[in-house]
Amino acid sequence: MYKSIHQFCENGIINLDNICAGFFEDPENIAGFVNGVKDEVLKFACEYISDAFEEMDVRIRQSPLRANDWVIVRRDTKPLLTSIGEIRFQKTLYKHRRTKERTYLLDRMLGIEEGARMTEDAEAQMLEEAVQTSYRKGGEAASILGDVSKGTVKNRLHKLEISKAEIPEEKKQVEYLYIDADEDHVPLQFFKKKGDIKPDSKGRKYNNVQVKLVYVYEGIEPESPGSDRYRLINPHYFSGVYEGKENETLWNEVAEYIEGHYDLENVRKIYLNADGGGWIKGIHRNGLPITEVLDEYHLNKYLTKMTSHLYDSADDGKQILRNSIRDDTKTGFKAVVEQIRSYAGDEDLKRIKEGENYITGNWMAAKIRMQKKTGVIGSSTEGHISHVLASRMSSRPLGWCKTGADRMGKLRAYYWNGGNMLDLVRYQKHWREEKRTEKKVYLSEILRSFERQHAPNGKYYDKLQHSIPAQTRKTLAIRGNLLLQ
Repeated sequence: MYKSIHQFCENGIINLDNICAGFFEDPENIAGFVNGVKDEVLKFACEYISDAFEEMDVRIRQSPLRANDWVIVRRDTKPLLTSIGEIRFQKTLYKHRRTKERTYLLDRMLGIEEGARMTEDAEAQMLEEAVQTSYRKGGEAASILGDVSKGTVKNRLHKLEISKAEIPEEKKQVEYLYIDADEDHVPLQFFKKKGDIKPDSKGRKYNNVQVKLVYVYEGIEPESPGSDRYRLINPHYFSGVYEGKENETLWNEVAEYIEGHYDLENVRKIYLNADGGGWIKGIHRNGLPITEVLDEYHLNKYLTKMTSHLYDSADDGKQILRNSIRDDTKTGFKAVVEQIRSYAGDEDLKRIKEGENYITGNWMAAKIRMQKKTGVIGSSTEGHISHVLASRMSSRPLGWCKTGADRMGKLRAYYWNGGNMLDLVRYQKHWREEKRTEKKVYLSEILRSFERQHAPNGKYYDKLQHSIPAQTRKTLAIRGNLLLQ
């Protein structure tokens, strides 16, 4: 453990003095001075961490408890990328006397999975960058003094499992809840492997996938006092590639979140702002009291299509249609459409029919939008699709596979929910976390036993950590961890 400190005292300080002398000779090169000091200090930090790992390995090897069950096979030198740089350290391979299992007990104690090439802090930095920019930049951000390939970033992303939001002890009471839903069309390079996207009979390739976005929120509020810009109140996002029956999984996740976070007995309405897509209808199977409201963007798009042939009178035509949706029956609306159709040429009839079918197919949702009933607010799906998904996945010339699009959609939702990437990395080993929790409980009992023996009057546990010498704490920790292997 003290080897790195000794080396730094012998060589590191000399190197720092030389870097400083160079700065005195060229005082305008502040960047060179700062980077030189940074590299030297980070190099020492990597060596110090390596020493700590090797000391732990030595203490395991010297432990009588280890010798009871595990025999030494050999010692290996392994690299491991951390968020500050690559470390290299020796660790011992063991074989269990009875089961013949082979393992590095140091890896078990550190919670490092077999074959791991980076620590959780490096992986967290990698994901933090990759979710915002690209796989390549994510690989470069993994470590200050090192990086990983974009292929490594992609492979890690494909294996990600996203943790769910924790259920609060007390449910919120709100008068209205809102759900917005839409999708982003993300281009694919392939579905599962390269070359599996084939052209149809007309030579066209269906090479995109829908990444769904659903978010639940409690309303809107000004971004600041007097501001004309609004923001969502406590939004929570869900995203991913959900196809066919998988849409039920998405809506189950949404319903589970709502039921776990809100007191539904006090919610007057849950408004669903959407474009009326077929996959969105699946939410009604969850038993939530949902009232659909047609998305303003799509409604206006179809109204524009239906009246574009009226030229200067198009705005008047759209207003007549809006009034009809608001006040008339579906039959009355169709009569108004028929009047507008009488002014259309043959090339306009298809657009008018599409608009009529869309609005009548979502009649009550369109009527509620036009009537602006109490609690109904505008939809923000287009803006959120742009910010949450498209800015990373489809606004630039990128290509995905279906698994990558699904995981990135889920990771983007996790990021926008304020998720911590280090927590997410640790969640991947949640069963190891449970084991580590058991260890912590066991070790705390060992330390409390030590306290009872050596401090009869008793002290708080945090004070105890300072009262027991560091070397004794290390020995007790190694013993406790070995007992749980």
